Order: sequence, then structure tokens, then C-alpha cells
Amino acid sequence: MELFNDIISLFTNYINNLAYYEKISMLGIIGAAIIFIILERIFPYTKGQEIFREGFFDDLALYTIAQSYILSILIFGYIITFIDNSTGLSRLKLFSDVPVWIQLIFFTVTHDLYIYFMHRWQHSNKWLWRIHEAHHSPKKVDWLSGSRSHALEILINQTVEFAPIILLGSPPEVVAYKGLISAVWGMYIHSNIDVKTGWLQKIINGPEMHRWHHSTGKGRNRNFATKLAIWDWLFGTAYLPDNKPDEYGLKTFFPKNYFSQTLFAFRRFNKKK
Repeated sequence: MELFNDIISLFTNYINNLAYYEKISMLGIIGAAIIFIILERIFPYTKGQEIFREGFFDDLALYTIAQSYILSILIFGYIITFIDNSTGLSRLKLFSDVPVWIQLIFFTVTHDLYIYFMHRWQHSNKWLWRIHEAHHSPKKVDWLSGSRSHALEILINQTVEFAPIILLGSPPEVVAYKGLISAVWGMYIHSNIDVKTGWLQKIINGPEMHRWHHSTGKGRNRNFATKLAIWDWLFGTAYLPDNKPDEYGLKTFFPKNYFSQTLFAFRRFNKKK
């Protein structure tokens, strides 16, 4: 019983300290969003694309704010707490003496490699595609469209992202800064910004490759990497032609509002004749 109370106390203090760094992370995300909006106006990848496109308010209010808030409670308050209470791993503080910047590099690279293979699997597995297709539904791709992801997809990927950080005893700032990196990088690769990074696109992912992934053409089943494009080049899934995509989104029907999109993932599969 005493051990259980110690674990609860430790995790409560961790969450309280995390709240401070989360405020810093949030300011960074808001600042980055403003910068991307401005850059999309100055250097548009697709000219004439409006800011308040179809689905903008659902993506901002429901996916980015409401869904993210609820899922963070489930992931940190219940799932990771349950794992830690059951194992007591965080008490070992295995990563507590590792410099924060090294931890950020380590967790960014390892989680990105996981995301590459998970993402690739989602495109080939009919069950996993159901919770991923919402992410491909926006017909206009911009800094905000990447936030449109089914709740189950986020629940899985963010649990895998943050559970190791907490269970290995990393300090709270690692969670907050890793979240900041993921959010800003996600906005960047979807942004409607016409950038040319040259040889860096072989290593660091950006809109040059990822916007092809959201097209309705050949590129949709290529370019699975998020932060590090090197995975696509290494594993033969890179696609970067000289032209630009003609259209984005899904060619099949997909609902237009958040609640319908969430429930649509649980529709029946068509029986083969």
C-alpha cells in the first residue's frame, strides 16, 4: 500500500510540474501557427487558397482543442498512470540523468521511426485505414489540416509517443518539448508554403514531400515519414516529382463534420460479391 501511495504521489507531482512546461509549449505552438499563417500568405504552395477553408472550424475547435484536451486526460491521467501504477517503472528514473537535449533527439528519432512503419501499415490494412482516412479527407491542405486525425489514431500514437518518456523517468519538460516538436513539425509538413530545401529534403521532411502524400494521385501511398524524410528514401517509399499535385483529399465519400467523421470509421465493410 505504501508503494502504491508513493507511485501516486510521484505521478501527481510529475503532472503538476508538467503543467508549467505545457504552458511554455502552448505559447510556442500558438506562435508557430501565426508564423505559418503569415508565410502561407507570402509564399503559397497553392495560390489562392483561403485561410478559412471548408472544415477549418471543426479542425481548430473540435480536433485541435476539444479532442486533444480530452485525449490528453485519457492518455496521461488514465492509460499511462495505469501502466506506471502497475509497473512502477518511472520510480527507477532510468533517464533522469540523461541531458534533456539528448532525450529529445532520442525520443524524436525513435518515435518517428515507429510512426513511419505504423503510417505505412495504416495505408495497407483496411481496419487501420478506417481510423486514418479522416486525416486524408481535407481537400485543402494547410498548417491546420494535419490536426484532423481520428481519436483512436491519436490515442494509439500519442500513448506510444509519451508513455516511454514518462516510464523511463524523464523530467516533465521532455514531455512538453517533445509535444511542441511534434505539433510544430506537423503544422510545417502540411503547410501551404512553397519551400525548396534541396538536399535537406533527403533527411528532413517538409511540405515538398508530405503534400504529395495528401494528394489523390500516386503520391498518396508514398512519403509516409513525418519528421525525417530519410525513412522514405531508405525504405523505397519516397516520391518527389518536379510538378505539384492537382488535387487533395479522398475520391470516395467522406462526412464533413467532426462527429460524423468520427463515427464513419465504424461503418460496415462492403461485402465482396
